Amino acid sequence: MTTTVDKSSPLQKPQLISTDQPPLKKQRTVSDLNQVDQLKQLTTVVADTGDVNAIKKFSPQDATTNPSLIYKAAVMPEYASIVDDAVAYGKGDLALTMDKLAVAFGTEISKIVPGYVSTEVDARLSFDTEGTINKARDLINMYDEVGVSKERILIKIAATWEGVQAAKQLEKEGITCNLTLVFSIAQAIACAEVGCTLISPFVGRIMDWHKKAKGVDGFAPTEDPGVMSVTAIYNYYKKYGYNTIVMGASFRNKEEILELAGCDRLTISPALLQELTNASSNVQQKLDASKAVNMDIPKIDMTESTFRWMMNEDAMATEKLAEGIRGFAADIVKLEDIVKSKISAKFKRMKSAGVMF
Repeated sequence: MTTTVDKSSPLQKPQLISTDQPPLKKQRTVSDLNQVDQLKQLTTVVADTGDVNAIKKFSPQDATTNPSLIYKAAVMPEYASIVDDAVAYGKGDLALTMDKLAVAFGTEISKIVPGYVSTEVDARLSFDTEGTINKARDLINMYDEVGVSKERILIKIAATWEGVQAAKQLEKEGITCNLTLVFSIAQAIACAEVGCTLISPFVGRIMDWHKKAKGVDGFAPTEDPGVMSVTAIYNYYKKYGYNTIVMGASFRNKEEILELAGCDRLTISPALLQELTNASSNVQQKLDASKAVNMDIPKIDMTESTFRWMMNEDAMATEKLAEGIRGFAADIVKLEDIVKSKISAKFKRMKSAGVMF
Protein backbone atom coordinates (compact mmCIF):
# COMPACT_ATOMS: atom_id res chain seq x y z
CA MET A 1 0.00 0.00 0.00
CA THR A 2 1.33 3.50 -0.89
CA THR A 3 0.74 6.17 1.81
CA THR A 4 1.21 9.90 2.48
CA VAL A 5 1.34 11.71 5.82
CA ASP A 6 -1.39 14.29 6.55
CA LYS A 7 0.25 17.19 8.43
CA SER A 8 -2.61 19.67 8.05
CA SER A 9 -3.32 19.79 11.81
CA PRO A 10 -0.41 20.15 14.28
CA LEU A 11 -2.67 19.04 17.16
CA GLN A 12 -3.35 15.66 15.60
CA LYS A 13 -1.07 12.80 15.07
CA PRO A 14 -0.06 12.32 11.48
CA GLN A 15 -2.54 10.09 9.63
CA LEU A 16 -1.72 7.58 7.00
CA ILE A 17 -3.87 8.14 3.92
CA SER A 18 -3.95 5.44 1.28
CA THR A 19 -3.48 6.56 -2.32
CA ASP A 20 -4.00 3.05 -3.73
CA GLN A 21 -6.77 2.58 -6.25
CA PRO A 22 -8.83 -0.64 -6.37
CA PRO A 23 -6.85 -3.23 -8.31
CA LEU A 24 -7.80 -3.26 -11.97
CA LYS A 25 -9.23 -6.52 -13.27
CA LYS A 26 -6.66 -8.15 -15.49
CA GLN A 27 -7.83 -8.51 -19.08
CA ARG A 28 -7.14 -11.87 -20.75
CA THR A 29 -4.85 -11.55 -23.73
CA VAL A 30 -4.07 -14.04 -26.47
CA SER A 31 -0.95 -15.04 -24.55
CA ASP A 32 -3.14 -16.07 -21.61
CA LEU A 33 -5.13 -18.53 -23.74
CA ASN A 34 -4.14 -22.08 -24.48
CA GLN A 35 -3.90 -23.10 -28.11
CA VAL A 36 -7.36 -24.72 -28.20
CA ASP A 37 -8.98 -21.48 -27.04
CA GLN A 38 -6.92 -19.46 -29.51
CA LEU A 39 -7.82 -21.87 -32.30
CA LYS A 40 -11.52 -21.50 -31.45
CA GLN A 41 -11.19 -17.78 -32.29
CA LEU A 42 -10.11 -18.67 -35.83
CA THR A 43 -11.95 -21.89 -36.68
CA THR A 44 -14.73 -24.13 -35.38
CA VAL A 45 -13.24 -26.92 -33.29
CA VAL A 46 -14.85 -30.36 -33.61
CA ALA A 47 -14.19 -33.45 -31.47
CA ASP A 48 -13.23 -36.54 -33.46
CA THR A 49 -14.34 -39.31 -31.10
CA GLY A 50 -17.19 -41.53 -30.00
CA ASP A 51 -16.16 -41.15 -26.35
CA VAL A 52 -18.89 -39.05 -24.74
CA ASN A 53 -16.76 -38.26 -21.69
CA ALA A 54 -13.89 -36.96 -23.83
CA ILE A 55 -16.30 -34.68 -25.69
CA LYS A 56 -17.56 -33.22 -22.40
CA LYS A 57 -14.00 -32.37 -21.43
CA PHE A 58 -13.18 -30.16 -24.42
CA SER A 59 -16.55 -28.44 -25.17
CA PRO A 60 -16.34 -28.56 -28.99
CA GLN A 61 -18.96 -27.08 -31.31
CA ASP A 62 -19.54 -30.33 -33.24
CA ALA A 63 -18.54 -33.98 -33.01
CA THR A 64 -17.74 -36.63 -35.62
CA THR A 65 -17.80 -40.39 -35.35
CA ASN A 66 -16.98 -43.24 -37.69
CA PRO A 67 -17.15 -47.05 -37.41
CA SER A 68 -13.64 -47.21 -35.97
CA LEU A 69 -14.45 -44.69 -33.24
CA ILE A 70 -17.81 -46.30 -32.43
CA TYR A 71 -16.09 -49.69 -32.17
CA LYS A 72 -13.53 -48.30 -29.70
CA ALA A 73 -16.29 -46.71 -27.60
CA ALA A 74 -18.55 -49.77 -27.75
CA VAL A 75 -15.94 -51.98 -26.05
CA MET A 76 -15.50 -49.51 -23.17
CA PRO A 77 -17.33 -50.68 -19.99
CA GLU A 78 -18.95 -47.29 -19.39
CA TYR A 79 -20.89 -47.57 -22.64
CA ALA A 80 -22.08 -51.16 -22.24
CA SER A 81 -25.62 -49.98 -21.48
CA ILE A 82 -25.81 -48.17 -24.82
CA VAL A 83 -24.90 -51.38 -26.63
CA ASP A 84 -27.38 -53.40 -24.55
CA ASP A 85 -30.19 -50.94 -25.28
CA ALA A 86 -29.48 -51.15 -29.00
CA VAL A 87 -29.60 -54.95 -28.84
CA ALA A 88 -32.97 -54.80 -27.09
CA TYR A 89 -34.26 -52.36 -29.71
CA GLY A 90 -33.14 -54.54 -32.62
CA LYS A 91 -34.90 -57.68 -31.36
CA GLY A 92 -32.45 -59.97 -33.11
CA ASP A 93 -32.16 -57.92 -36.32
CA LEU A 94 -28.43 -57.26 -36.74
CA ALA A 95 -28.72 -54.42 -39.28
CA LEU A 96 -31.39 -52.67 -37.20
CA THR A 97 -29.29 -53.06 -34.06
CA MET A 98 -26.20 -51.61 -35.77
CA ASP A 99 -28.15 -48.57 -36.97
CA LYS A 100 -29.63 -48.07 -33.51
CA LEU A 101 -26.19 -48.29 -31.95
CA ALA A 102 -24.82 -45.54 -34.21
CA VAL A 103 -27.86 -43.38 -33.50
CA ALA A 104 -27.65 -44.06 -29.75
CA PHE A 105 -24.08 -42.79 -29.57
CA GLY A 106 -25.01 -39.83 -31.76
CA THR A 107 -27.97 -39.02 -29.53
CA GLU A 108 -25.80 -38.96 -26.41
CA ILE A 109 -23.27 -36.75 -28.18
CA SER A 110 -26.03 -34.37 -29.35
CA LYS A 111 -26.82 -33.65 -25.69
CA ILE A 112 -23.30 -32.27 -25.23
CA VAL A 113 -22.37 -30.39 -28.41
CA PRO A 114 -24.54 -27.51 -29.64
CA GLY A 115 -23.83 -28.10 -33.32
CA TYR A 116 -23.61 -30.99 -35.77
CA VAL A 117 -23.18 -34.67 -34.95
CA SER A 118 -21.87 -36.82 -37.80
CA THR A 119 -23.13 -40.39 -38.16
CA GLU A 120 -21.64 -42.62 -40.83
CA VAL A 121 -23.42 -44.83 -43.32
CA ASP A 122 -22.17 -48.40 -43.59
CA ALA A 123 -18.91 -48.20 -45.58
CA ARG A 124 -19.91 -51.33 -47.50
CA LEU A 125 -22.47 -49.15 -49.29
CA SER A 126 -19.78 -46.81 -50.63
CA PHE A 127 -20.45 -47.83 -54.26
CA ASP A 128 -24.23 -48.18 -53.90
CA THR A 129 -26.02 -44.88 -54.41
CA GLU A 130 -29.54 -46.13 -53.69
CA GLY A 131 -28.40 -48.22 -50.74
CA THR A 132 -26.68 -45.18 -49.23
CA ILE A 133 -29.76 -42.99 -49.70
CA ASN A 134 -32.03 -45.56 -48.05
CA LYS A 135 -29.65 -46.11 -45.14
CA ALA A 136 -29.36 -42.36 -44.56
CA ARG A 137 -33.15 -42.01 -44.47
CA ASP A 138 -33.35 -44.87 -41.96
CA LEU A 139 -30.80 -43.21 -39.69
CA ILE A 140 -32.58 -39.85 -39.84
CA ASN A 141 -35.90 -41.54 -39.02
CA MET A 142 -34.29 -43.21 -36.00
CA TYR A 143 -33.00 -39.86 -34.79
CA ASP A 144 -36.46 -38.42 -35.24
CA GLU A 145 -37.89 -41.20 -33.05
CA VAL A 146 -35.82 -39.95 -30.12
CA GLY A 147 -36.44 -36.28 -30.77
CA VAL A 148 -33.17 -35.33 -32.48
CA SER A 149 -33.85 -33.03 -35.43
CA LYS A 150 -32.29 -33.89 -38.77
CA GLU A 151 -30.84 -30.35 -38.79
CA ARG A 152 -28.45 -31.54 -36.05
CA ILE A 153 -27.20 -34.56 -37.98
CA LEU A 154 -24.63 -34.87 -40.75
CA ILE A 155 -24.79 -38.18 -42.60
CA LYS A 156 -21.22 -39.28 -43.31
CA ILE A 157 -20.65 -40.87 -46.70
CA ALA A 158 -17.42 -41.90 -48.40
CA ALA A 159 -16.60 -39.49 -51.24
CA THR A 160 -16.82 -41.98 -54.09
CA TRP A 161 -18.67 -40.88 -57.22
CA GLU A 162 -21.63 -42.99 -56.07
CA GLY A 163 -21.46 -41.44 -52.61
CA VAL A 164 -21.46 -37.94 -54.06
CA GLN A 165 -24.58 -38.72 -56.10
CA ALA A 166 -26.30 -40.08 -52.99
CA ALA A 167 -25.45 -36.87 -51.15
CA LYS A 168 -26.89 -34.85 -54.03
CA GLN A 169 -30.29 -36.48 -53.54
CA LEU A 170 -30.15 -36.39 -49.75
CA GLU A 171 -29.32 -32.68 -49.68
CA LYS A 172 -32.38 -32.06 -51.87
CA GLU A 173 -34.44 -33.82 -49.18
CA GLY A 174 -32.98 -31.60 -46.46
CA ILE A 175 -30.66 -34.31 -45.11
CA THR A 176 -27.28 -32.68 -44.59
CA CYS A 177 -24.18 -34.66 -45.51
CA ASN A 178 -20.54 -34.92 -44.53
CA LEU A 179 -18.53 -36.43 -47.37
CA THR A 180 -15.56 -38.17 -45.81
CA LEU A 181 -12.32 -39.81 -46.94
CA VAL A 182 -11.54 -36.83 -49.18
CA PHE A 183 -7.99 -37.02 -50.50
CA SER A 184 -8.12 -34.99 -53.71
CA ILE A 185 -9.32 -31.76 -55.26
CA ALA A 186 -11.45 -33.85 -57.65
CA GLN A 187 -13.47 -35.28 -54.76
CA ALA A 188 -13.75 -31.87 -53.15
CA ILE A 189 -15.04 -30.16 -56.29
CA ALA A 190 -17.54 -32.95 -57.00
CA CYS A 191 -18.92 -32.60 -53.46
CA ALA A 192 -19.21 -28.83 -53.68
CA GLU A 193 -20.94 -28.88 -57.05
CA VAL A 194 -23.79 -31.07 -55.75
CA GLY A 195 -24.24 -28.88 -52.67
CA CYS A 196 -22.81 -31.07 -49.90
CA THR A 197 -22.98 -29.37 -46.53
CA LEU A 198 -19.48 -30.39 -45.44
CA ILE A 199 -16.43 -32.35 -46.54
CA SER A 200 -13.70 -34.01 -44.46
CA PRO A 201 -10.32 -33.94 -46.24
CA PHE A 202 -7.86 -36.22 -44.43
CA VAL A 203 -4.58 -34.52 -43.60
CA GLY A 204 -2.60 -37.19 -41.77
CA ARG A 205 -3.39 -40.06 -44.10
CA ILE A 206 -2.16 -38.02 -47.07
CA MET A 207 1.05 -37.32 -45.18
CA ASP A 208 1.40 -41.02 -44.32
CA TRP A 209 1.30 -41.97 -48.01
CA HIS A 210 3.91 -39.41 -49.02
CA LYS A 211 6.21 -40.34 -46.14
CA LYS A 212 6.20 -43.94 -47.34
CA ALA A 213 6.47 -43.04 -51.02
CA LYS A 214 9.42 -40.68 -50.47
CA GLY A 215 11.10 -42.66 -47.70
CA VAL A 216 11.19 -39.75 -45.27
CA ASP A 217 10.36 -39.49 -41.57
CA GLY A 218 8.16 -36.43 -41.91
CA PHE A 219 7.65 -32.96 -43.35
CA ALA A 220 7.89 -29.39 -42.11
CA PRO A 221 4.35 -28.15 -41.37
CA THR A 222 4.31 -25.76 -44.33
CA GLU A 223 5.48 -28.57 -46.65
CA ASP A 224 3.18 -31.26 -45.27
CA PRO A 225 1.32 -32.72 -48.31
CA GLY A 226 -1.88 -33.13 -46.25
CA VAL A 227 -1.79 -29.52 -45.12
CA MET A 228 -1.12 -28.39 -48.68
CA SER A 229 -4.05 -30.45 -49.98
CA VAL A 230 -6.56 -28.98 -47.51
CA THR A 231 -5.20 -25.49 -48.14
CA ALA A 232 -5.72 -25.93 -51.91
CA ILE A 233 -9.28 -27.18 -51.38
CA TYR A 234 -10.10 -24.32 -49.00
CA ASN A 235 -8.74 -21.69 -51.41
CA TYR A 236 -10.62 -23.21 -54.37
CA TYR A 237 -13.90 -23.14 -52.45
CA LYS A 238 -13.45 -19.55 -51.32
CA LYS A 239 -12.27 -18.44 -54.76
CA TYR A 240 -15.44 -19.71 -56.43
CA GLY A 241 -17.93 -19.03 -53.65
CA TYR A 242 -18.90 -22.57 -52.67
CA ASN A 243 -20.81 -22.83 -49.39
CA THR A 244 -19.62 -26.36 -48.59
CA ILE A 245 -17.77 -26.38 -45.26
CA VAL A 246 -14.15 -27.56 -45.30
CA MET A 247 -13.36 -29.58 -42.17
CA GLY A 248 -9.78 -30.80 -41.97
CA ALA A 249 -9.52 -34.25 -40.37
CA SER A 250 -7.14 -37.11 -39.53
CA PHE A 251 -4.27 -35.23 -37.95
CA ARG A 252 -0.98 -36.83 -36.93
CA ASN A 253 0.41 -33.93 -34.88
CA LYS A 254 -0.68 -30.56 -33.59
CA GLU A 255 1.59 -28.73 -36.03
CA GLU A 256 -0.66 -29.87 -38.90
CA ILE A 257 -3.63 -28.44 -37.03
CA LEU A 258 -1.98 -25.09 -36.35
CA GLU A 259 -0.92 -24.79 -39.98
CA LEU A 260 -4.62 -24.90 -40.94
CA ALA A 261 -5.81 -22.29 -38.42
CA GLY A 262 -8.57 -20.34 -40.15
CA CYS A 263 -10.07 -23.38 -41.91
CA ASP A 264 -13.87 -23.54 -41.58
CA ARG A 265 -13.68 -26.48 -39.16
CA LEU A 266 -11.06 -28.84 -37.82
CA THR A 267 -12.01 -32.18 -36.26
CA ILE A 268 -9.42 -33.18 -33.68
CA SER A 269 -8.84 -36.28 -31.57
CA PRO A 270 -8.95 -35.98 -27.75
CA ALA A 271 -5.21 -36.70 -27.52
CA LEU A 272 -4.33 -33.79 -29.79
CA LEU A 273 -6.91 -31.54 -28.14
CA GLN A 274 -5.11 -32.23 -24.87
CA GLU A 275 -1.75 -31.35 -26.42
CA LEU A 276 -3.17 -28.05 -27.66
CA THR A 277 -4.71 -27.40 -24.25
CA ASN A 278 -1.31 -27.86 -22.62
CA ALA A 279 0.37 -25.37 -25.00
CA SER A 280 0.06 -21.57 -25.01
CA SER A 281 2.27 -20.41 -27.89
CA ASN A 282 0.64 -17.87 -30.18
CA VAL A 283 -1.67 -19.32 -32.86
CA GLN A 284 -1.62 -17.42 -36.14
CA GLN A 285 -4.29 -17.49 -38.84
CA LYS A 286 -2.99 -19.36 -41.87
CA LEU A 287 -6.07 -19.67 -44.11
CA ASP A 288 -7.94 -16.54 -45.15
CA ALA A 289 -11.03 -16.54 -47.39
CA SER A 290 -10.58 -12.87 -48.32
CA LYS A 291 -7.14 -13.60 -49.77
CA ALA A 292 -8.30 -16.70 -51.65
CA VAL A 293 -10.78 -14.67 -53.69
CA ASN A 294 -7.94 -12.96 -55.57
CA MET A 295 -5.85 -16.07 -56.16
CA ASP A 296 -5.18 -17.32 -59.69
CA ILE A 297 -6.85 -20.74 -59.49
CA PRO A 298 -8.23 -22.40 -62.66
CA LYS A 299 -11.86 -23.56 -62.58
CA ILE A 300 -12.50 -27.24 -63.19
CA ASP A 301 -15.76 -28.44 -64.72
CA MET A 302 -16.40 -31.65 -62.79
CA THR A 303 -18.14 -34.47 -64.65
CA GLU A 304 -18.11 -38.17 -63.89
CA SER A 305 -15.48 -38.85 -66.54
CA THR A 306 -13.31 -35.98 -65.29
CA PHE A 307 -13.69 -37.22 -61.71
CA ARG A 308 -12.72 -40.76 -62.57
CA TRP A 309 -9.77 -39.66 -64.71
CA MET A 310 -8.42 -37.29 -62.06
CA MET A 311 -8.72 -40.02 -59.44
CA ASN A 312 -6.99 -42.47 -61.78
CA GLU A 313 -4.10 -40.05 -62.17
CA ASP A 314 -3.80 -39.54 -58.40
CA ALA A 315 -2.32 -42.74 -56.98
CA MET A 316 -2.38 -41.43 -53.41
CA ALA A 317 -6.09 -40.47 -53.50
CA THR A 318 -7.10 -43.71 -55.18
CA GLU A 319 -5.18 -45.88 -52.73
CA LYS A 320 -6.15 -43.98 -49.58
CA LEU A 321 -9.85 -43.84 -50.49
CA ALA A 322 -9.94 -47.60 -51.07
CA GLU A 323 -7.91 -48.27 -47.94
CA GLY A 324 -10.16 -46.02 -45.86
CA ILE A 325 -13.32 -47.76 -47.05
CA ARG A 326 -11.79 -51.17 -46.33
CA GLY A 327 -10.72 -50.03 -42.87
CA PHE A 328 -14.13 -48.70 -41.91
CA ALA A 329 -15.80 -51.82 -43.31
CA ALA A 330 -13.47 -54.03 -41.24
CA ASP A 331 -14.36 -52.14 -38.07
CA ILE A 332 -18.05 -52.52 -38.85
CA VAL A 333 -17.51 -56.28 -39.00
CA LYS A 334 -15.71 -56.17 -35.62
CA LEU A 335 -18.59 -54.19 -34.14
CA GLU A 336 -21.10 -56.60 -35.66
CA ASP A 337 -19.27 -59.48 -33.96
CA ILE A 338 -19.68 -57.76 -30.60
CA VAL A 339 -23.38 -57.13 -31.29
CA LYS A 340 -23.90 -60.71 -32.52
CA SER A 341 -22.45 -62.10 -29.30
CA LYS A 342 -24.74 -59.88 -27.24
CA ILE A 343 -27.77 -60.85 -29.34
CA SER A 344 -26.89 -64.52 -28.91
CA ALA A 345 -26.44 -64.15 -25.14
CA LYS A 346 -29.74 -62.30 -24.84
CA PHE A 347 -31.51 -64.94 -26.94
CA LYS A 348 -30.16 -67.74 -24.72
CA ARG A 349 -31.25 -65.96 -21.55
CA MET A 350 -34.74 -65.36 -22.87
CA LYS A 351 -35.04 -68.89 -24.23
CA SER A 352 -34.08 -70.37 -20.84
CA ALA A 353 -36.72 -68.15 -19.26
CA GLY A 354 -39.32 -69.29 -21.77
CA VAL A 355 -39.50 -65.87 -23.46
CA MET A 356 -38.77 -65.11 -27.11
CA PHE A 357 -37.61 -61.90 -28.84
